[in-house]
Amino acid sequence: MKLLTTLAIILLFSGSAFANDHHGDNQPMSWNIDQAHSNILFTVSHFFNKVPGTFNDFSGTIVFNPSAPEMSEIDVQVNVASVNTNVERRDDHLRSGDFFGAEEFPMMHFRSTDVRHVDGQNFVAHGQLTIKDVTREVELPFEFLGVTDHLMREGVMVAGLHGELSLNRNDFGVGVGDWASTAVIGGDVNIQIMLQVHDN
Repeated sequence: MKLLTTLAIILLFSGSAFANDHHGDNQPMSWNIDQAHSNILFTVSHFFNKVPGTFNDFSGTIVFNPSAPEMSEIDVQVNVASVNTNVERRDDHLRSGDFFGAEEFPMMHFRSTDVRHVDGQNFVAHGQLTIKDVTREVELPFEFLGVTDHLMREGVMVAGLHGELSLNRNDFGVGVGDWASTAVIGGDVNIQIMLQVHDN
């Protein structure tokens, strides 16, 4: 259950000094997600215990300059079938029509409508998150972790960010019929998004 997206994730950036020194003041920057060094994690309760999981396949387009966050554009998709809780039977059930309906709705999708600076290195992305056939407005707070030269790729800059949010799975129809009940599987899904991005 988590997504995103993505959904979110959601996803993006560079430091102000970097943006100014390498790409000009207030110029939007395009970033690519390094999926091998990024993670979308989630936890949801099962009775009293927290069950962790990941989505292993995601991609996106990120345009971000921390000096001008209002120019940002974030568009991230998560492959629902890539859900992984380390229990094959459970993962197959999550892909089924009882939960995500991965065959009919293969992607979760987050598209930003506004990105704002909060304070320090903290930002918040406002946008639309679509899971299955439901689209809702969400807020994705994230921290910009820094930017540096990629030590193994000449001329490449690398940056990082960490976002967290909580969603109610029933708001997106993830869990139908008896599975909509939160008596066994909790309604709130806690999501962590840890992204490493590079500029080319």
